[in-house]
Amino acid sequence: MHSAVSRSLKVFTTTLAAALLALSTPVAAGAAPQPGQCANHLAPPPPVDTSEKPAPGKQAPAPLAVPAAPVGGPRMAECGLITPDGALNPPEGNTAASWLVQDLDTGAVVAAKDPHARQRPASLIKTLLALVVVTQLNPQQVLVATKEDAEQECTCVGLVAGGQYTVDQLLHGLLMHSGNDVAHALATALGGVDSTVAKMNALAARIGALDTRAATPSGLDGPGMSTSAYDLSLIFHYAMKQPEFAKVVATKNFEIPPTGGKPAIPLFNDNKLLGVYPGFLGGKTGFTDDARHTYVGSAQRKGKRLAVVMLRAEQKPTKVVDQAAKLLDYGFALEDDRAEQVGQITYQAPSTTSPDDDPSVLADGGTSNSGTSSSAAAGKDDPFGVTGWVLTLVVFLVIVGGFVVGHQRKKNAS
Repeated sequence: MHSAVSRSLKVFTTTLAAALLALSTPVAAGAAPQPGQCANHLAPPPPVDTSEKPAPGKQAPAPLAVPAAPVGGPRMAECGLITPDGALNPPEGNTAASWLVQDLDTGAVVAAKDPHARQRPASLIKTLLALVVVTQLNPQQVLVATKEDAEQECTCVGLVAGGQYTVDQLLHGLLMHSGNDVAHALATALGGVDSTVAKMNALAARIGALDTRAATPSGLDGPGMSTSAYDLSLIFHYAMKQPEFAKVVATKNFEIPPTGGKPAIPLFNDNKLLGVYPGFLGGKTGFTDDARHTYVGSAQRKGKRLAVVMLRAEQKPTKVVDQAAKLLDYGFALEDDRAEQVGQITYQAPSTTSPDDDPSVLADGGTSNSGTSSSAAAGKDDPFGVTGWVLTLVVFLVIVGGFVVGHQRKKNAS
């Protein structure tokens, strides 16, 4: 009897240990992709320059953990084109390694290509910076540019050291002309570059953008920089709920008044579809040598609002904006045919403040999409949480162990 109980206890404890390990260990961030996984499942392609070389004495961060279940629905884990059953393929000539078209109102994913492949955002990460800015800084707050702000690696708006600028003016420079000097000035106002990047990453995690890690406020490449077409679609979906953001990206021309003894700075929106594509609502462009061309844009037609995100695209055979326009046309055609959605942009709508009273977390500016949430929301969906289940199993093991010990003592006593 004793040996049988001992063997049973040994089997039970071994099984329980394996279960505890499986419950408490996320998908290994540095693990090699398994057969059948999409390209860039864990990390973007290797850099082509030294922009992501860590500072002396520091190591590059490991790739972000990959959620066990694909965020946005099971089809979002597919490789290659993801289109509704029976739908025609998208127009030829698209060069993006990853892209996604979504309904900007419902969050329905209309079509996509490798939506969770890890890529680099370039200046599209400025949308995430802008979200932090609109929640923490007053639009009319006046900031004084520093010498360091004015000497950033350009693209630059042309800020002058000692010049005085309102947050609203800087937001226009950030989103219309993608000013890296502006990104640095806003980061300075938010507590410095490291603090701002931490706030950007905290916000990305809280809304469910689990492929995203900002390494710089501007989108210049840095160690660990990562995102995906799905994540940038989620971030843009959320950003367009913020009136200040939506107003700025829809602005075609703007002027920053004279300051610091320098003349006014005229700004023209870099997004060439604005004022050209019917119903265009605004967006953002980006480029670095490692990221290649990145793009987000949105438009409205027949009461429907669609948005497209393109990552790692090239300007040939046609310009990226023209490729984006064709994807928008394709999306509107699928909507007209009432094609079945292939996924869902979902996010965990943050409360007004985070648990540590950090106001960088946004209150939801609109109706949050319901549906299968990301694994970032797992703790909310399961209030008991992984930790609770682990503790319960440990307690159960202790009880069983006590039962066996008691049985043994009783046998010895007899």
